[in-house]
This record gives sequence, structure tokens and C-alpha cells, in this order.
Amino acid sequence: MVASFMGSPFRAGAVCALVLALSGCGPGRDEPPAAVPATPARFVADPSGPARSVGEWPRQFGSAELVSLIRQAEAQNFDIAAALARMSQAEAQARVAGSALYPQLGGDENASRSLSSGAARSKDPPFRSSIGNSFGLGLTASYTLDLFGKNRALLGAAEINALAARYNRDAVSVATLASVANLYFLMLGDQDRIRLAGENIRAASRVLDAIKARLSVGTATELDTAQQESVLANQRASVPPLEQSVAQTRNAIAVLVGRTPESGRIRGGSLKGLKLPAPGPGLPAQLLLRRPDIAAAEASLASQNASVKAARAAFFPTIALTGNLGVESLTLAHLLRPEAIAASLAQGLTQPIFNGHNLEGQLELAKGREVELLEIYRKAIVTALSDVESALVAVRQTANHEKLQQVAVAAASRAYQITQERLREGTIDVVTLLNTQLTLFQAQDQLIQTRQQRLQAIVSLYQALGGGWTREDAITIVPDPSIPADPPSGPAP
Repeated sequence: MVASFMGSPFRAGAVCALVLALSGCGPGRDEPPAAVPATPARFVADPSGPARSVGEWPRQFGSAELVSLIRQAEAQNFDIAAALARMSQAEAQARVAGSALYPQLGGDENASRSLSSGAARSKDPPFRSSIGNSFGLGLTASYTLDLFGKNRALLGAAEINALAARYNRDAVSVATLASVANLYFLMLGDQDRIRLAGENIRAASRVLDAIKARLSVGTATELDTAQQESVLANQRASVPPLEQSVAQTRNAIAVLVGRTPESGRIRGGSLKGLKLPAPGPGLPAQLLLRRPDIAAAEASLASQNASVKAARAAFFPTIALTGNLGVESLTLAHLLRPEAIAASLAQGLTQPIFNGHNLEGQLELAKGREVELLEIYRKAIVTALSDVESALVAVRQTANHEKLQQVAVAAASRAYQITQERLREGTIDVVTLLNTQLTLFQAQDQLIQTRQQRLQAIVSLYQALGGGWTREDAITIVPDPSIPADPPSGPAP
């Protein structure tokens, strides 16, 4: 059963309508772009089982240590912290861009003392130099009229870009947490394989003792003994690479949670103690609201659309108002008298006439970047659908693989038990015993790896579904209420 679409149906329909609308009109383009590939009504692959929420997905596996590592990664991961810093930079840039919509007010103070040359004022002596003082206090105010919306468009681009930075931070977080879970399951799988190798070493040692006992009575050969010793040596040789993998995986997890390898201990455990959750994929339209990377691509496209508006508005005149008010005096005692007041008011208009096609190039550059981001947005949608489809297939097939592998292990175990009994009875050759022994060891090792792959496939599905993220969870940027609404846009150049 496919999970029901969470949230408002109207919102879902609006998102789908927005995606489909992109097929008819590409912003900032003369020619309409190719249509966004249509999403299917339902995902083709759909695992059985009830739909479940993906909000606190790490808890679904039933491992307290995994949940602890996830929380540490959320708080201490370096990539997430760097993405958070980029988000802060983008928000600061938005404040910088918004400053152009406000009047600028500055104050100045000056005091000077000058000595003028007497020889410069008279040809004949005596020459008398003079010393003069000057004092001043003033305020300067300026304001650029945003009649054609250039500054407002730049502010809109910066604000939406800051929102895209928030979404990118969330995308980094989702990917990081999935990496922590996958590495943790890899470590548990290797620990299980080490334990299995120890059991196989003990079993192979018992068989070797039995063969040596038969050799002592003449019912076995030196070749039989050497072959079993080879089996035992191979099992022992498989342990060091697995121990190396466990240590290296621990180190990799430590980096993801922002720690040095020696600063904390990751115990691990066994894959057998984990639960197997069954996340529901939901509807394709819902995915557009679940994936932070799609939201980031959409926000980047909207930001660039505002940049195109700003580049177009640059063709129109810029009108600036400037005013000065202050006091000036030759003596400090008279500085604050009413007669010392000085003021000026000016208006200036600047209209680009010819700049070597710089403005045309800037506009075309902005349009080209917008087209690029439109294609990136489309790709993000299709990639997200593909990720979910692939993850669903992986979940289903690894589940089937594990069931079949369990059957294979059970059959190999029965065969191995029978051969051991026959070996004690002396009614079986050692070659048959070696074959059944190796088959069982390989089947058991493969079963552990299949369980690990199944768990990692579930993590991939959680990641493909956005890791429980929704747009409602992201902190949106609230526009400054003091900024007036957009005026009617001027004619295109």
C-alpha cells in the first residue's frame, strides 16, 4: 500500500502545477524550455507493509547507539557546521542587499587650522602670514529612488538565496546522517563476520582433529589433513582484514560525529539485534516537499529570476536624492549659533547611454544562468524520483535475497551436520566433507552481508525520501515589513 500524501492536497496540487507550468514558460527566456518530465501517478515499485512516518527514522532500527551517533553528528559534524556558516553568510548578504532600499544617513565633524603664506598675497614686503581656523559639524542624508525595482529585485534574490542556503544545509545534514547509519551497519556486519569466522575456526579445528584421528588409524591420508589445514588457515586469514575494516570504519564514524578516533568509543554490536523498518514512499508529488535538494534547486532558480529582473532594471535611470545639514564657523565659540547653519539639497539622475554593451551582456549572463538553474531544478526532480525508485527496488530485492540466503544457509547447515556424522562413522570421504564445510562457511558469511545490504537499502530509501525533512520544518526568511510592496515594473529595454 502506498503511503497517503501527508499535508494539504491543495499544496501538493500547487507544487505539481508549478512543475508542469515550467514546461510552458521558462523564466527569462524567449523560447519555452522543454517540458519537465511528468511524474507517474504512483511509484512502480512499492514494498509491502503499512506506511510509516520517516520523521525519526534512526529510532526505527532499535539501536540506542545509532541514535546517539546521529545526534552527535547533527550537533558536531564539520560539513553541517560549514553549511550552517554558509547559511549565515547568505543571510548577512541579504541584509546588505536590503540596505539599498533605506535612506543613508551619516555624520561628519571636522576641525582644521591653516597657515597661509604672506608672500603669496603681496609682492612687496613686509609679508604677513595669517593663521585661520575652521570648525564644522554636519549630517549627510541620501536616498536612491527604486522606481524600476532594481534594488528590490536584488534584495529578493539575496533573500531567496539565503533560503536556498538553508535548504542546502538541510541536504548536507540528510546525507551526513545517512552516511553515519551506513557506516555503522557496515561495522556491525564486519563484527558479525568476525564472530562467524571464530565459530568457523573452532568448527574447522574440530574437523581437523577428527581427520588426524583417522590418519592415526590409517583411514585418512596426509592429503586429507593438508586440505583441512588449508581450510582452517583460510578462516584464520579472513579475520585480520575484517578487524582492520572495523577499526577504519570506527575512525570514519568518529570524523562524521566531529571527534578524533581516540576521543570516544563506539561499541557496535550485531546486525541481529536491529529492527527492519518499512518506510512508505508516498506519492511522487509529496516527494517535491520532502527533499531539501529539490527545495534548494527551486529556491536558486527563483533567486536567479530576481537577478534577471535586477539586470533588466539596470537599463533604466537611477535617481538619487542627497541632502546636507550642518554648522560651520571660523571659531569654535560661534559654531552653534543659528547663523552658522548651512544646508544643501541635491537631486541627481544617471542614465546609461553607451557602455560597450556591458548591460546587455549582464542581462544575457543572468538569463543564461537562469536557464542553467532551470535545468538543474528539473534534473533534481527526476533524480529524486529515480533515487526513490532505485531504493524501493533495493529494499525489495535485498529482502528476497536474505530470505533465499537463509534457505541456503539452512540447507548447507544440514548437509554439514550429516557429513560430520558420516565422518565419525567413517562412511564418507574427506573431499565431500571439505566441500560441504566450505559451502556452509560461505553461505553464512554471505547471509551477514545480505542483511547489511538490506539495512543500508532501507537507509537509502529514508535518504531518498528526504530523511523526514519537510519544507515546513525549514526556517523561512520573513521579509522586512518596512519595505514597501513592489511597484509596477517598467517597460523592458
